[in-house]
Amino acid sequence: MPIEIKELHIRITVNAPAGDGPSAPPAAGATPAGGASVDKEALLAECVEQVLSILQEKQER
Repeated sequence: MPIEIKELHIRITVNAPAGDGPSAPPAAGATPAGGASVDKEALLAECVEQVLSILQEKQER
């Protein structure tokens, strides 16, 4: 008998607060705080572009 999953909840923490346990060393490719806003804007723009293209593909069907 197959199992049907109707809802799936996934929770992750990208940047944990400083007081929550041992701190991990920064990643080798991490940028300093000054360039973070530019990276966030580029990431956001890429995400928006991908979402819009997915929505456009769904409308074409």
